[in-house]
Amino acid sequence: MIRSHAFTTQGKLHMQDVDAFLMPTLLADTNLFLWVDLESCTPEEARAILGGVFHFHPLSIDDCINVTPSPKVEEYSPKEDDRFTPYIFMVIHAVDYNRAGGIFGTSELDFFLGKNFLVTYHAVPLRSIGSVEERSLKGTIHVAKAPDRVAHALLDSLVDNYKPALEELSMEISELEDEVLRKPDIDTMNRILRVKKEVLHLRQIIGPQREVLARFARGEFKLIRPHLVPYYRDVYDSLFHIGELAQGYMDSLSGILQIYLNLSANQTSEVVKLLTLITIITTPMMMIGTWYGMNFEHMPETKQQYGYPVAAIATLILTALTWWYFRRKRWL
Repeated sequence: MIRSHAFTTQGKLHMQDVDAFLMPTLLADTNLFLWVDLESCTPEEARAILGGVFHFHPLSIDDCINVTPSPKVEEYSPKEDDRFTPYIFMVIHAVDYNRAGGIFGTSELDFFLGKNFLVTYHAVPLRSIGSVEERSLKGTIHVAKAPDRVAHALLDSLVDNYKPALEELSMEISELEDEVLRKPDIDTMNRILRVKKEVLHLRQIIGPQREVLARFARGEFKLIRPHLVPYYRDVYDSLFHIGELAQGYMDSLSGILQIYLNLSANQTSEVVKLLTLITIITTPMMMIGTWYGMNFEHMPETKQQYGYPVAAIATLILTALTWWYFRRKRWL
């Protein structure tokens, strides 16, 4: 699906669903800004727009069409034989957390940002694209005055969409804390390890994206106007805060795992202690039983008339004394 919108420098919609052959004409008009969104396009359709209309560098087109696991940002300036105008190419990732599967899903979003154009490419529908497009078409706050404004709105919306995923993750960590303290089992440990793995995945996503946004926050790119740099810095600060939350979640999960291991060790110690106490308490019984179980011919005790009751009473007394001693020492 290819969606295209042409806006005036006042942020008003001038034209939408522009045919590809009209796009070069609109790009030549300095009073217009063209936003082309490529969603779930075939490689041929994408190349027809990216290469045929905008003449982007082949390397950035390949990075866009193929999956790029790590976020990146590059600035392209034309050489002598290049037909494209200067632009910024950026790869960034949106996230979504599914508690049922316990997995952070990532969706790649690619930007081509120029002086009077913005091209976005994504394989699946994204909430950030839909919300910014709706705001731009309504024109109430003039988001679509320039491509760097729309790019900021997209990045801001994308970072904001991290928050529901983090809330879901926080709730699951709270449930794990309660479960560990209530009745931990092997399934609890598996859940802890799974969630910890996903938090690590989240940190691996956020880390490179912070580096990308830090370059915008420092104002490294000429295509980002200076008065918009503080707004990009605000997006970077939000993503930095999310990274700190992810680190806090990692520390919490490490603490929960340590509590689980300590409780498991305590349970094992209690079992060993109980078995040891049972063995010691029954020691008098075993000693007397094994002594009189030898059945030698000249054992004087076997000829006693009351030998059996005496042995039984001695066993009970010694067992009771052993149990009383353990109770006095608070071992029971």
